[in-house]
Amino acid sequence: MKFAHLADTHLGYRQFGLIEREKDFYEVFEKVIDKIIEEKVDFVIHSGDLFETAKPSPNALLAFQKGLLKLKGAGITMYAIAGNHDSVMRKGAIPPQVIFKKLGLKVISPINPFYVHGDLFIAGLPFYPASQSKLLKSKLAELSKKAANYEKSVLVLHQGIDKYFGYQYELELGDVPDNFSYYALGHVHKYVNDSFGNGRLVYPGSTEIWKTDELEDYKNNGKGCVIVDFDGPKPVIKRLSIDAGREFIIRTIDYNKLESNVAGIKEIIKDFDKKPILDLTIKNVDGNTKDIYEIINNELGDLALMIRPKFEIIDENRTGDPPFLGSVGPKELIVEQLEKYNDKNVEQFALELYDFLSKDKNGESKELVHQFFNDHYSKNPKYCNVEEVEEIEVPKKESGDIQVTFNEVLK
Repeated sequence: MKFAHLADTHLGYRQFGLIEREKDFYEVFEKVIDKIIEEKVDFVIHSGDLFETAKPSPNALLAFQKGLLKLKGAGITMYAIAGNHDSVMRKGAIPPQVIFKKLGLKVISPINPFYVHGDLFIAGLPFYPASQSKLLKSKLAELSKKAANYEKSVLVLHQGIDKYFGYQYELELGDVPDNFSYYALGHVHKYVNDSFGNGRLVYPGSTEIWKTDELEDYKNNGKGCVIVDFDGPKPVIKRLSIDAGREFIIRTIDYNKLESNVAGIKEIIKDFDKKPILDLTIKNVDGNTKDIYEIINNELGDLALMIRPKFEIIDENRTGDPPFLGSVGPKELIVEQLEKYNDKNVEQFALELYDFLSKDKNGESKELVHQFFNDHYSKNPKYCNVEEVEEIEVPKKESGDIQVTFNEVLK
């Protein structure tokens, strides 16, 4: 018994608004499928975020259909769950994966939470936000009881676990049942292969570079999937790395050596098959940043797909390292503003609500508010006469990102 495990393919993602980057994601997905077929696996597990959104573009749907039909032609079944990106968090809503059921895709969902492939028990759940952690834990307990009847079992989830995900996790490691043989995880874009219970817990990572903070892991572990061999008593994991094709070049340039540094970068990238993304930090800047950008763009613009410069300006009134002129993200600001509540549930609620509202997911936003109210306030006598949470009126997005004031939402 041998299978492939992949996740976070994010088909349809147009990184930096570039059509070339969208095509990169399709090309890498095709390479992964071809490599999987070469491995002669029995089946494939996809652990969520197959698509970038719950309403994929025709190109994204066609890219997946092409891969699925290749697998079908090779006699390989695919099992899949929905992630946070390709889920619609509303009652009665279905993920886009369901479209492909008649082509042989086995969708693991609350309606069909498990399958049996040969003698292997395959169970799982789609993404659950932290606000529904009680429901998630209860469903995991049910699947754990069923798995106890099988010698070998796989749990498929798309969740952030505290040990691997940071402060925005949905599950603590202790909440995960420990009687499965293999844990096929998605959501974390970096490669994780860890021992857990009597088996292995694996995040294969994203198949492409979704954010630049994944570059260090890409350098060390590559991008791709894993091949899991279940012939023995315990699963044996093999990393299957795929060349992403397009390079991300990160360099720090000294303003005083601007000309020679730029010339060095030009020499490196001039023969690349694909134009790279250049992420440049220019330090010790005491000139006009517009002029500096024009110099860089004139020399490298035709050789790069995109140039992303940051400038460290020299402050003559300050000693030590020059200050970095960057920006603080909206999520960091939200957490800072909500520190006075001293309540992690409120912070998590606000962050999830921000994610939904900034993506125009108004139905999901309403559901989240109702769920939060029911979990934390419905049994409080102070609110016992409240029959329904008042709907949030979401401002229409004219241009740019939606600006959300959370104080009103929390009240």
